[in-house]
Amino acid sequence: MAHRLAPEARADIEEIAYYVFEASRSVETAERLVDAIYGRILLLGKYPHAGRQRDDLMPGIRLFPVGDYVVLYRVDANDAVVARVVHGSRDLEGLFEE
Repeated sequence: MAHRLAPEARADIEEIAYYVFEASRSVETAERLVDAIYGRILLLGKYPHAGRQRDDLMPGIRLFPVGDYVVLYRVDANDAVVARVVHGSRDLEGLFEE
């Protein structure tokens, strides 16, 4: 079991780090959040079915929280494939309409 990140998920994590740094002016705060996100993604690699099923967003999508953020992923051959990492207040349905 492993994890993979879609290009959108990588971009999301970079944007989150930048936003948190700009808001807090603290590299440490941004790094702690990014470390927490990657830690959760590693956990999902070990336990890919740990997240809550969210077929209402897209068939096969699962959600796992990290503080105020959520990791949206699917399970592919027991691997966690991370599609997006976004703030929990985002319009999640809108992310998958495209």
